[in-house]
Amino acid sequence: MSALLLQISDTHFGTERPQVCEALRRLAHAQRPQVLLLSGDITQRARRAQFSSARAFTDSLQIAQWMVLPGNHDIPLFNLPARLFAPYRDYRRAFGQAHDAVLDADGLRLIGLDSTRRLRHVDGQLSAAQIERAAGWLEQAPAGALRVVALHHPVAVTRASERHNRVHGHAEALRRWLAAGVDLVLGGHIHLPFVRPLDGSGRGGWAVQAGTAVSSRTRRDAGNSVNLIRRRTLAGRAICTVERWDYRSAADEFEMAALSALPLGN
Repeated sequence: MSALLLQISDTHFGTERPQVCEALRRLAHAQRPQVLLLSGDITQRARRAQFSSARAFTDSLQIAQWMVLPGNHDIPLFNLPARLFAPYRDYRRAFGQAHDAVLDADGLRLIGLDSTRRLRHVDGQLSAAQIERAAGWLEQAPAGALRVVALHHPVAVTRASERHNRVHGHAEALRRWLAAGVDLVLGGHIHLPFVRPLDGSGRGGWAVQAGTAVSSRTRRDAGNSVNLIRRRTLAGRAICTVERWDYRSAADEFEMAALSALPLGN
């Protein structure tokens, strides 16, 4: 058995496109993933109504297990007292406590880390304790499980212009997690989907980024997209498949736009 994981990111409720939300709902109902990951920037301005809309949409996908991580947009920007003293208040009302967590499903260990910081406006950060805690969870994963770490901010980028968006602590995190056997590190934040090797060889884990799932805040060269991820066995070898599904306005549907078959080195 292998769990199918749907990764959506940067929904930015408050700027959501209703027709794209409906198309994503149809995709989820058709593909029936066992696990949902929402990797941050759930809302545009961390308002209670936006969180409520996001929770209603998440529930409507009808996915049994889910993990929802906060992003920098999910902490109040203009309400400084709330940002300093109760940054996750409305997030908690909708999705529960914001904290690092582990989710185990058939053939999958998903580790979620909160990379947001109340004193950082945009940037993310990982503490030494978070890095080590995630490494321990990776090392303790069930035999044969796909070992995945997820956070909002990217650990790797494909463009020099995006290097400043990498999470603070990314170099130490990658060194430690690769040694602990990580297969995938999932992220969002930059609204740019891609798959790239973490160590340059393709034998030691992969960075998988998601675009913005349903927001109008798309990039010029990347529209709305989501990822479907699963562990497979092909010719006796373990691989991970990452399907990128893009929203096509002409068809009013999400359609598969790219398929990556990633060899797993562990």
